[in-house]
Amino acid sequence: MPTVFLCWTLLLGLLSHQQNSSPASPVSLDYEFFKAKVQPIFLAKRPGHARCVACHGHPYASGFALAHLPPGRTTWNDEESRKNFQEVKHVVVPGNLQSPLLVHALAEAAGGDFFHSGGKHFNSQNDPEWQTLKAWVLGQKLSEGSR
Repeated sequence: MPTVFLCWTLLLGLLSHQQNSSPASPVSLDYEFFKAKVQPIFLAKRPGHARCVACHGHPYASGFALAHLPPGRTTWNDEESRKNFQEVKHVVVPGNLQSPLLVHALAEAAGGDFFHSGGKHFNSQNDPEWQTLKAWVLGQKLSEGSR
């Protein structure tokens, strides 16, 4: 079942990318922004929800699988962060606001989709964490004053 879900997710993302991408302005995902701003979101505690890493920190997670975080550690080392970056890139179409990373955990009333069995972590596109994910998907670099 997770394989079918992943295939549909990737297909939807590719179709959206073909319809909404602009070849004149390619967007790239910044590793440093990911490491400093996006990755901590996966560890954040939210009332009424499990942390993202609780489900996505297992090798059989649907969508993407974050590196295992051993007990007692509060963050990933650089090698693990690079693995996480590569994993999360599978659910992002650079420059596309319909990327699965943005819409799966977003409430449907706020523009999200019906996927994500882990619940809707963001009730609004104004949520600061969602805004951070959006900035990364749109290509913001850490060096652009976002420190």
